[in-house]
Formats: sequence, structure tokens, C-alpha cells
Amino acid sequence: MIFKSKIPAMPYLVWVAVFIAAPLFLIAYFAFTDRQGSVTIVNISDVAKFGPVFILSILLALLATVICLILGYPLAFIMSRMKPSYQRLMMMLIMLPMWMNYLLRTYAWMALLETNGLINRFFDLFGLGPFQMINTEGAVVLGMVYNYLPFMILPLYTVMIKIDNSVIEAAQDLGGNFAGVFLRIVFPLSKPGVLSGIIMVFTPSVSTFIISRMLGGGSNFLIGDLIEQQFLGNAYNPHLGSAISLILMIFILLSIALLNQFDADETEGVII
Repeated sequence: MIFKSKIPAMPYLVWVAVFIAAPLFLIAYFAFTDRQGSVTIVNISDVAKFGPVFILSILLALLATVICLILGYPLAFIMSRMKPSYQRLMMMLIMLPMWMNYLLRTYAWMALLETNGLINRFFDLFGLGPFQMINTEGAVVLGMVYNYLPFMILPLYTVMIKIDNSVIEAAQDLGGNFAGVFLRIVFPLSKPGVLSGIIMVFTPSVSTFIISRMLGGGSNFLIGDLIEQQFLGNAYNPHLGSAISLILMIFILLSIALLNQFDADETEGVII
């Protein structure tokens, strides 16, 4: 009877084995072997040569995550206080760009930011510019924010909608001002959404390569570009590419674990 109850889970287990476990095994295998198949740690040690690329990728991803949090937090809170019909409308507007192909959305920003693009043409009406906006770090961060902002808003909104208005009103009735109610009531209750949003934005931002290639113009080389170059570029070296991917994966997992530990420390001792 117990064995039969596990049968419906078999398709999922097969999926995990084929599309998750097997690729991870191959990455680990290539990372610790050379072209002759001998075990080596040279690939792992060679990753240190790309330290500046890792640092730049992490800094830009952190900046994009912070901007998404600053923009997404108040919007998610305002949405959560709206009438249900307005909430659905706002959700549709937020998700509407996601219905368009990811590549097309990035191409649209290229048309806007280039030297003869719409933004520089607008500034030209006032005798300003042209400004160098494309092929810059700022353009890469802008592309990250635009593409991943919904991933910050959605978990924040999901958590904030569960905060009862009566809780906020009770805090105000007890003499709490705006800052006090936010710091003592709203933000602590919304912290799970904040942590989820940070993870959901930072993870794809630090590993992106389409945005950096199209909006960064190749001058802003990130980890994703480096990995792609090892697998598809002229510098074909899947062993080094696997080592870089493995190090990036470990870094992301450690970052997630650190955030989860921070959340656990904050809620320790709280009785619900």
C-alpha cells in the first residue's frame, strides 16, 4: 500500500533525475576533470583569474536588487490596500510585459537607449545630448530592474495582502506614527516577502548574459557571458565553464542559506 502511494510521484522523480540531477552531475564531472578525463582541480583554481568579473556581476546584481526593492515595496503595499478589482487590474499591468518575449523586451530598450534612440531624440528637443546610455553599466542595471521587478513585487504583494488593516489601525490608535507603524508592524510582517523577492531578483541578475550582451555591448562582461563563452564561444572549454558554473551555484546557495538563516534568527522565539 505504501509502495502504491508513491507511484504518482514517479513522473516527477524521473523529471528530477533527468533534468536536474543528471545535469548537476555532468557539471561536477566536467569541473573536476580535464580534456583527457583525468581528475584535476586546475579548473577550480583557474576560476580565481576571473575575480573581477565575479565582483562586477555581484555588484550590479546587488544594485539591481536594491532598486527593485525600493521600487517594488511601496507599490506592493499600495496594491495590497486597494479594492480587489483594482488589485486585479494592477496585477495585470505588472504581468503584461511578462507576456512578451524576454529577448524582445531587451531589444526594445536598445531602441530606446541608443544614440539615435527615442530618449536621446526627446532630449534633443531641448538642445540636450546625445547622452551615452547604451553599452554602459547603468543600461545593464536598468535592463535587470525592468525584467526582474515583477519578481520582487509578487512575493511582497502576496505577503502584504495578508496583513489585516485592523492591525495597522490598532497600532495607529495606540499612538504609532507612520515611521513607527512601518518599522514595528508592516516591515516585520512583510519580511518573508522581502527575502523571497531578494532571492528571486538577485539569482537571475547575477547569472544573466542576454541583458549584459545587448545593453552592455560586450564592454560589461558578466559571469553569464563568461560561462556562455566557455561553452559556445571561440574559447571553447566546457571544463572551465563547468567550474565557473559550479562556483556560481555554490555562491548562490550560500547566499540563499544566509538569507534564510537571517530570517530564522529574526523569528526565533516568536510564538504564533
